Amino acid sequence: MPELPEVQALADFLRGRIVDQAITAVELGSISVLKTYDPAPQALSGLLVSDVQRHGKFVDIDADGLHLVFHLARAGWLRWSEEAPKALLKPGRSPIAMRVRFSDGSGFDLTEAGTKKGLAAYVVHDPADVPGIASLGPDPLADDFDLAGFRALLEGKRTQIKGLLRDQSVLAGVGNAYSDEVLHAAKLSPFALASSLDDEEIERLFAALQETLRGAVAAAAGKPAAELKDAKRAGMRVHGRTGEQCPVCGDVVREVSFADSSLQYCATCQTGGKPLADRRMSRLLK
Repeated sequence: MPELPEVQALADFLRGRIVDQAITAVELGSISVLKTYDPAPQALSGLLVSDVQRHGKFVDIDADGLHLVFHLARAGWLRWSEEAPKALLKPGRSPIAMRVRFSDGSGFDLTEAGTKKGLAAYVVHDPADVPGIASLGPDPLADDFDLAGFRALLEGKRTQIKGLLRDQSVLAGVGNAYSDEVLHAAKLSPFALASSLDDEEIERLFAALQETLRGAVAAAAGKPAAELKDAKRAGMRVHGRTGEQCPVCGDVVREVSFADSSLQYCATCQTGGKPLADRRMSRLLK
């Protein structure tokens, strides 16, 4: 799933290419991708793109005050073409859910793999009309987000810190991958309760959050959309690296599996050497 650094890079990538271009067409390959019906996507045709912004994990294309907003969800992606295909996109079994064309002949497709569809697009007059944007918590890289604000988010929360970092209503833009990376950098167990962290641990977690995200944003900056997935994987120290060596201490990276996701961590760095309980994996990694 694209998270804050990749979505920021996509927004920057698009801003550098489509600002001052007119949208010439919005074509749907899947009716279900569009979550709004008024105004219709055809209302974007002929409008000039003035800006592209990020809200959490949402990309927001501003075209003369009308906004095309999309969220790539777990299996969605953006495929850019300097020359968009000539043929009109037809609804069907193609992984292409939406195609957007621009006046210089370029365009992009929003694609989604698999059968579980989560990719979502909205055409709205105000990004706040998108429910997922309206409910977002603060952006961890916003200029006004500081240690005091972060501490206030954690206060009294009897919630595991891993889940809290991923909760978009608490903190915008962090998902499964970067929460693993942040907790590894902060040397904290993913199962620790937010309300149990002392001042030093909160400071350490805030610093790890900022450094991890800023580093990932810098690593993704300037890369074309096609390279962002590989760049994300290459930058991970524990996420997606079950069974490999921790780059900090050399211990094996372990995993806890859930119904539809998993987390990775280093027991030596994060849990005092004690593996976290996991029915499927812990016996294999001891």
